[in-house]
Amino acid sequence: QVQLVESGGGLVQPGGSLRLSCTSSVVTLKDYAVAWFRQAPGKEREGVACISTSDPDLYYIESVRGRFTISRDNANRNTVYLHMNILNPEDTAVYYCAAGRPSYFLNEYRCLVPIRSHEYNYWGLGTQVTVSP
Repeated sequence: QVQLVESGGGLVQPGGSLRLSCTSSVVTLKDYAVAWFRQAPGKEREGVACISTSDPDLYYIESVRGRFTISRDNANRNTVYLHMNILNPEDTAVYYCAAGRPSYFLNEYRCLVPIRSHEYNYWGLGTQVTVSP
């Protein structure tokens, strides 16, 4: 059973932007920390960004910090976005969203750094992002 659904991937030129969406009819995303992972051909899956159940907690890997933004839809708390700007060919990968509860502190489910896949229980099938001239 597919638990999360990603959308918004595609082909974009270097310097361009995309917005990925993650939603679910099975998991209540507002009750979980949500992370975006990516996996490029021949490389290991890496955690890119994470948002805790409370929006102020945001984490990014160094290579995307300042270019990518993770956020929750304020109206529909069951959707999480990954806004990707100034894309470059190194960002080409399949992007996955995942929901989990890596840690619990002060009544919030929070991210842990580094963002590790085994800490997330629910996954989507991924969406392809290709950055090419």
